[in-house]
Amino acid sequence: MIEFLGEYEATLDAKGRFLLPAALKKQIPEEAGTQFVINRGFEPCLVLYPTLSWKPIFSRLSKLNDFDPKVREFRRKFLNGATNIELDSAGRLLVPPNLKEHAGLDKDIVVVSAVNKIEIWDKVKYQQFFESSSSDNFSQLAHQVMAGADSASSDLDV
Repeated sequence: MIEFLGEYEATLDAKGRFLLPAALKKQIPEEAGTQFVINRGFEPCLVLYPTLSWKPIFSRLSKLNDFDPKVREFRRKFLNGATNIELDSAGRLLVPPNLKEHAGLDKDIVVVSAVNKIEIWDKVKYQQFFESSSSDNFSQLAHQVMAGADSASSDLDV
């Protein structure tokens, strides 16, 4: 399993490319290669999945019941914009324009580990996200989320 740690600032160039931070690049297992799927996040950010992390998610999506309207709606919304991208020879990734617009990415970005994937945020939006919540709220959230972690039935983190 791929496990990322760290938070790094980066810059988008005029073509929408950014250099994948070396510290994150080192955390990608050799067998994962240089291919990724980039997609919209649930928040105003993008999610970068190494192909090894994306395949189980896609497999799970493909097994869902097509006759359920909620499944069809979720698939459309979740897969909308999902794009295969690859590191270029300089170690850069190109953010597709539609995804760049979705996340409101301009120039300064933050590239953040998110367990088996990486989130890409506009720097100002990322700072606002953390400023909008107190440490007490975070403590309560941690209790709510982690109290049931031992009984979690799925290892799949979407």
